[in-house]
Parts: sequence; C-alpha cells; structure tokens
Amino acid sequence: MHPAPATDQPTLEAVAAHAGVSRATVSRVVNGTPGVSAELRERVQRSVDALGYVPNKAARALVTRRTGAVAVVIAEPETRVFNDPFFTQQLRGISRQLATHDTQLLLLLVERPSDYARIARYLSARHVDGALMFSLHDADPLPAFAKAAGVPTVFGGRPGWPGWQDEQGLLYVDTDNRDGARQAVAFLRARGRGRIAVITGPLDQTAAADRLAGYCDALGVESPDPALLAHGDFTPESGERAMAELLDRSPDLDAVFAGNDLMATGALRTLRARGRRVPEDVAVVGYDDLEPAGWADPPLTTVRQDVRRMGELMAGLLLRRMGRADAGTASGPSGASGASGASGASGGGEPLAPIVTPPELVIRKSV
Repeated sequence: MHPAPATDQPTLEAVAAHAGVSRATVSRVVNGTPGVSAELRERVQRSVDALGYVPNKAARALVTRRTGAVAVVIAEPETRVFNDPFFTQQLRGISRQLATHDTQLLLLLVERPSDYARIARYLSARHVDGALMFSLHDADPLPAFAKAAGVPTVFGGRPGWPGWQDEQGLLYVDTDNRDGARQAVAFLRARGRGRIAVITGPLDQTAAADRLAGYCDALGVESPDPALLAHGDFTPESGERAMAELLDRSPDLDAVFAGNDLMATGALRTLRARGRRVPEDVAVVGYDDLEPAGWADPPLTTVRQDVRRMGELMAGLLLRRMGRADAGTASGPSGASGASGASGASGGGEPLAPIVTPPELVIRKSV
C-alpha cells in the first residue's frame, strides 16, 4: 500500500525558519511589498521553492487588497470578438504578459445595453486590480465607470471622448492609424490608380475615423468624394455590401482601401462575383495584416500593425500602473513612441506614457 500523501502545507513560519529571516520579511516578499533587499528576497524565494510553499490567495488578498486579476473589457458582442482575429491576437498578447506576472485575465463583453450596468457594478466592487478596455465607441460609458471605481486602466486605441487630451495620466496603446492609411493610399496613387474608393469601419471609433482621415490626407482633400465612400462595420459581410454599393455608384473605380482586412476580403468576394479582376481592374489594400490577408485570393496587400505586441504593451503598462515594478518598462517595438502630455506615476523607473506603434505597408498580389 502506498502511504497517504501529506496534507500539511508549509507555513510562513516554516519558510521564515528555513530562510533564517522573520515571518514579516517572508510576508513582504510573498506579497510583493517593497522594502526588502534583493539578497533577502532571493533567499526567501529559494526557501519558498525548496519547501513548495503556496500562498493562501484569500488571506493574501485581505492583506494586500489585491485580487491578482485584471478585467479585459471589450465593448463588442461575443460574435464579433470570437470571429475577428484582431481580438484573438490582442487577447493572446494580453494573456501572455499577464500570465508571466501571475495575474489572471477576466473577460467582460458588451452583448446588450444592460451589460454596462453589470460591468459598472463589477468594477466598483473592486473584483479586479485593473482593467484593459478596447474597441470603445464615442459615447461609451466604460471609461467613466473605471474612473468612478478608481480602477487603474489602460485603453486599447486612441481615446475619443470629449476632453480626453486634458486627462492627466491617461494611458493607451495604439498604432498610427492615420499614417498607415496615408501610406496605403499614397502607394495606390504611385501605382497609377486615379479612382480610389474607401470602405470605412464604424466612424464612432477612433481607429476608423483616423484611417479615413489618412485616406483624405493622401488624396489631398478635406473630405472624401461621396461617390467613392462606403461604410462597413469591420466584418467581411459589411465589406461585401460596401463594395457592391461602390461599384453600383462608381463603376469606373480602379482601387479600394478597406479599413481592415476582413472588410477587404469581403470586397474581394464582391469584385470576383462582378467579374472584376484584382489587381488588373481594381487594386485592393486592407489594414491589420492578420490571417485573412494571407488567406485571401489574391493575397492581400495591407498595412501591418503588430496586434499581439500591442496587447502585450497594454498589459505591461497596466501592470506598472498597478505598481508591479517587475513588469518591466513596457516600451514599444522599434520606432514606437510615447505620446506627450499624458504621463503617470508607475511602480518605478521612467514615467508612464501612451504608446503609439508605427504601421508598415506589406505589399502582396492584390495591388
């Protein structure tokens, strides 16, 4: 017969005796409290590992007032979130960064208007130590909920609510959407395309509005030609419908810039159904450079943003905002910049600031 496994778990006192330090020192190390030298912290950690000590999370939460969890709040329904590779890639980046720092991810989605009240209650009850919010719309109440609850928050995408520029310490991670769209349309013009249409995403989101502004910049106009403008909602079906509208209105168009890759693939489907060759008759450029761009027929020229890395950067900024100095600097990839005028205190090191990453045009067969 095998002996029954031992049920007694090592205590703080046992770790303290093993490490030759006080119980209070062990508690500070286990709870991540500052004020312990690197040498003592390493000695305690060796004893924790040697004895297999596992902190009591409930007791630890009472002492530290921390839950060890972060809410990821996406202002979209489940059908969008789980069918769009943008969200899955961003969640992968967030999850990887949080897991590295022993922090749990709790996903909150906005399926219906009543979900806003539920999310507000959840945040105000401080069930999480911080929040990551993205895919917000202009009138979204989520930022106000987080502020009222006093929950440290980092946003995905440039904020768009009134007065956001004046909010001290506001943190977000984004790509330079305006410049990315400018690159795409300038490239089409350089290839001799003269009737360039645009399919926008929802213009109550800053990413879509900035990409439309970049399109106008590249054409040297203040506003788009209504005959070459159609609206989508970042789904393939909306791209398909928008492309049909554009062809009905402007059959002489010779290029289209779609606000994301999913809408671009929908546009390709309509062009194929209407007998238009890509790129011989109509050139197509998308935005994101996620899986659909490579799967498209023909493979899609697009503007690349490193979505997974942006998720990592968001989580890294939040961990630092929460006082996790071990989360590193959360600096962006090569060429990324921190926006000015919105720094905030962190757990150590340089002041925190928003991060804006550079987009990159990826040329494939659709142009």
